Amino acid sequence: MAKTQERGCLECGGKISGRADKKFCSDQCRVTYNNKLNRDETTYMNNVTNILRKNRRVLLELNPTGKTKVNRDKLNDKGFDFNYFTSQYKTKEGTVYNFCYEQGYLPLENNWYLLVVKGESPKSQPQ
Repeated sequence: MAKTQERGCLECGGKISGRADKKFCSDQCRVTYNNKLNRDETTYMNNVTNILRKNRRVLLELNPTGKTKVNRDKLNDKGFDFNYFTSQYKTKEGTVYNFCYEQGYLPLENNWYLLVVKGESPKSQPQ
């Protein structure tokens, strides 16, 4: 009878029994190992998600009617980050709206922004 090579858990080094392709001694070790492996990526994704959610909340708070104009200073005061948005909509005329989920904004002249909501007043706003 051939002697099988003893395998060690990738997380804790403990003895593994069972299938030949098994890498972890328990579900806990598997989860811990993968969480450590993906920590940096997960942290970055969580940070971006938090920025997007904050941007959405700011737009929602400043645009209770579904369409309004606000100055850039007001957005900055609320902590809005113009570098993060979820999508863009370009009109036939070439106007580009940035959106944080359903909440959108369009840069106007003199640091003013038009705030809009997708789905509101289809004739005057992007869909």
